[in-house]
Amino acid sequence: MNFEVNLKINRIQDVEKRYVKQDIPNIEIGDSVRMGLLIQEGNKERIQYAEGVVIAKHKAYLNTTITIRKIMQGVGVERVYLIHSPRIQSINVTRRSKVRRAKLYYLRERSGKATRLKQKFT
Repeated sequence: MNFEVNLKINRIQDVEKRYVKQDIPNIEIGDSVRMGLLIQEGNKERIQYAEGVVIAKHKAYLNTTITIRKIMQGVGVERVYLIHSPRIQSINVTRRSKVRRAKLYYLRERSGKATRLKQKFT
């Protein structure tokens, strides 16, 4: 029984290896990122950029996701992105921040200058 489970897991990992992107930068919690997303409008495609602070990261090999938060027209907007999705064309880390938490959900209750994070210089 245990052998069959291991065999299934190995098959799944072999299939997932084909879809894992190798050119993804090291993204940490608190980083400000700029992502290029492929948007389809009718029969045309274009790249739309989304910027924000990474407040959460879920590591699950091919299913790794990050949650990005930004303030748009006075309203906080959060969106979860699948890192290895073929719709994501580029990911650039624009700024690294020093944080002491694994999830930055406390930023949801803050506004204005209280949402600033201390920059980490490398």
